[in-house]
Amino acid sequence: MARFPLLAAALGLAALLVTGRASADDLVARGAYLATAADCGACHTAPGGAPFAGGLPLATPLGKIIATNITPSKDHGIGNYTLAQFTRALREGVRGDGARLYPAMPYTAYSGLSDDDVRALYAYFTRAVKPVERSPAATALPFPFNIRASMIGWNLLFLNGKRFQPSPHASTSWNRGAYLAQTLAHCSTCHTPRNLLMAEESDHPLAGGSLGAWYAPNITPDRTAGIGAWSDAELARYLSTGANDHAQAGGPMREAIDKSLRHLDAADIAALVTYIRSVPPSSAGAPAMDRAPSPITSDIDVLSDDRDDGAQLCADNCASCHQASGLGTRGLPSLVGNAAFRLPSADNVASAILAGIWPATGQAMPAFAHALTDRQVADLTSFLFRQFGGSRVTITAARVAALRSGGGGSWLPAVAQTAIAAGCAVTAAGIALLAWRRRRRIPGQAAESGRERGR
Repeated sequence: MARFPLLAAALGLAALLVTGRASADDLVARGAYLATAADCGACHTAPGGAPFAGGLPLATPLGKIIATNITPSKDHGIGNYTLAQFTRALREGVRGDGARLYPAMPYTAYSGLSDDDVRALYAYFTRAVKPVERSPAATALPFPFNIRASMIGWNLLFLNGKRFQPSPHASTSWNRGAYLAQTLAHCSTCHTPRNLLMAEESDHPLAGGSLGAWYAPNITPDRTAGIGAWSDAELARYLSTGANDHAQAGGPMREAIDKSLRHLDAADIAALVTYIRSVPPSSAGAPAMDRAPSPITSDIDVLSDDRDDGAQLCADNCASCHQASGLGTRGLPSLVGNAAFRLPSADNVASAILAGIWPATGQAMPAFAHALTDRQVADLTSFLFRQFGGSRVTITAARVAALRSGGGGSWLPAVAQTAIAAGCAVTAAGIALLAWRRRRRIPGQAAESGRERGR
């Protein structure tokens, strides 16, 4: 080959180009997997819309936040973002134009992303995602939360900003599971309770919390309040399929499984199981049980004083799939002792009755919002908790009405607006008082000045 230097150089250059192209393709493929694990599509893809084009309204206690277009469109998306700007948006919640993002985008979790993973995500979104030339509607939260600069103070209080650090004392599987749960898959964003300022209570990881119309349950290893009674195989099956003998996923968790978790490889699912098993058990959200769950064996075998409206609604609407006993059949789940009836909140069951459950694979549960009134949904839900969960948890028609509209708002905007109004009133009163006192002093000061001039 030394006799043909030009040929050798050409072959070497070709090899470098092929290697470089393969490396770039590998980076994009890795970014695609990471974007799936991060569940980016769940928020940034509206039903029936183009992937990552935004437009999905995300219900939060402060109002609806509209997901943005994160396709590589230069006019409507992130096509002009540099790697540095993309990194800052992911880790710090700052858009390319400098405006602050709301933490509905889980940058508080993504702040732990490794540099390599950020680069892979950037490669995927800028090279492989199809640009969509359309901007979704703008987010319009109530005052003062419509002032995005207010997030500067919130971030100073609650944004850690540190990269994930593997534990040298833990296994490779545990470290991978911790990275997935804490950072990439951001499990704590939903499953960790939040304080009055909507920040995660880090002292109670994965202990459960409300998500508007849904309740993210306690997933710590506590055997009563959490999932400590599940085997590793049952937890892995739930994460991969959305169902096991204890529970069936609905709402945001169903979406997370359909769009993200079921696409993860077996090693990552096993790593998540390893990590979740290691979280300190919490008794938060223990079921309010006062009797054993029971199937229905006859018309009078109902755990209430009389056969109430809820029992009749169950017979009319639930028995055709779950059987009159509630024990289920033909692959449809049993209601007796179901984890859905062991939660401290009835929101999930009522929301499932209203909206149904539509998994990407498997059997669906139809919606009953059009067929049942708020009172009927409340009576049915309360009966199901009492009969099949042995639980004292109930729900009101007013709460069902709030769930129909997205779960109801938070008192925080009203409190903030009241506090700002009170502060402005106090400031105005103080200014007025100072002005009044100044006017009272002016005549005396003028007379004194006249006497000085006379001297």
